[in-house]
Amino acid sequence: MGWRDRYGLRRRRGPRVAKFDRAATDEDIEALIEFAKTRRGVEFYVEPETFATETTAVAVAHDGEWTRRRVGSPAVIGKVARDLALPVYDVQLTGYPARMRAYNERRRQAESDELA
Repeated sequence: MGWRDRYGLRRRRGPRVAKFDRAATDEDIEALIEFAKTRRGVEFYVEPETFATETTAVAVAHDGEWTRRRVGSPAVIGKVARDLALPVYDVQLTGYPARMRAYNERRRQAESDELA
């Protein structure tokens, strides 16, 4: 079975792939879509490519729950967001939402309470 570029990962990414990274896959995109479809108030935050990691997107739900996946390029997550009618932001311009930090803090506190 050959590579199916269902989400335009190769076409939109171009010839560059970060040196220490694996490429984004259909499963990465499908995980973001599944997260968005099973939670309320989801927004996408695009993170830039780095030397070690290709472009990623963070999906953040209304309660701050989040997941991060590789997306290949901002254009890929832009298309997914349009298809799902959800907002997408550049994290370098907006930062992460406060609800995401609050969620992380609640999780840390819950883990701490379990250990006590």
